[in-house]
Amino acid sequence: MERLLQSVKIGINEKIYVKDPESSDLGKRIIEQSILMINDMGFERFTFKKLGGQIGSNESSIYRYFENKHKLLLYLTSWYWGWLEYQLVFSTNSIADPSEKLEKAISVVTRTTVEDSSFSHINEVLLNKIVINEYSKSYLTKEVDAENKEGYFVIYKRLVTRISEMISAVNNEYSYPSSLASTILEGSLHQHFLKDHFSSLTDCHNNSDPTKYFLHLVFTSLK
Repeated sequence: MERLLQSVKIGINEKIYVKDPESSDLGKRIIEQSILMINDMGFERFTFKKLGGQIGSNESSIYRYFENKHKLLLYLTSWYWGWLEYQLVFSTNSIADPSEKLEKAISVVTRTTVEDSSFSHINEVLLNKIVINEYSKSYLTKEVDAENKEGYFVIYKRLVTRISEMISAVNNEYSYPSSLASTILEGSLHQHFLKDHFSSLTDCHNNSDPTKYFLHLVFTSLK
């Protein structure tokens, strides 16, 4: 899988950016440093001015890639979901048994993230933390319906659909496959957040616990 991923380019909706950051060294530095800075200071305190100072470039040069930091957050979260989708597809492609395939898929999307050397300018561990802490800020906006129509969330929705189809393959009489699939993705983020910040509100205290919890939840529901 590592060899295959080395040749993979995560496809992001072109409407999210002005210029593809993957097309230049400056663009890649913008992505690399924005991940480090947002993880360190949070999305609210992060600004393009601070980013420009960090990468030694004018603030205006960043605007040649992204209209604003909201679009940058959309790019980062879309990239993460696209990367996770590739992980899921490659990990489950050769599995024929529906239950085993779903079990593997749940493991992929709920496990603790490890860094992927296939993308040297992106720290997936820190990006995962950003998604856990900041993802809701990309869609809890007044513009969400318009942005949805523009396809800004298509990768996330496609990932939900993939898991939903796997759920139906295990039990085609189950009435809520999409609801359960979205619960797995959103719930995993929430359980990892609780584990790190409000440990008394979750039973998932070890790295593997969120996966164990969602395996139990899903397969109990599908009986």
